[in-house]
Amino acid sequence: MTTNPTRCSNAALRRATRRVGQLYDEALAPSGLRATQYGLLATIRSLGTPTMGELAEAMVMDLSGLAHTLKPLTRDGHVSVVPDPRDRRARRIALTAGGAAKLAEATPLWRSAQ
Repeated sequence: MTTNPTRCSNAALRRATRRVGQLYDEALAPSGLRATQYGLLATIRSLGTPTMGELAEAMVMDLSGLAHTLKPLTRDGHVSVVPDPRDRRARRIALTAGGAAKLAEATPLWRSAQ
C-alpha cells in the first residue's frame, strides 16, 4: 500500500483548523482580540478564578503556551494574575472589569462567525 502524505487525515485536519481559526480571527479583528484570546476570556469567565493549571487543562494547553497567550491580555488589563490566597505557590487568573467589557464587545463578532 502506498501512502500519500498530502492525503494524511492529520494534515488535512490541521489545515482545516488553521482556516477556521483565520475566519474567527478576521471576524474578531475589530475588537482587537484574536480567537485564542477571546476563547481564554470566555473560559476564564465561565470558570471564575481558575488556577493556571485549571485554565491550561480547560484550554488543552501547556502552561508555557498559556502564559505566553495570557501576556498581552494581562498587559492590556483584561485579566489579572494573582497568588492563590490558600496556596501562594499557585496563581489564579481573574477577568477584570476591562476584560469583561472587552468580552462583551467581542461577543457579537464571535456570534457572527459562529
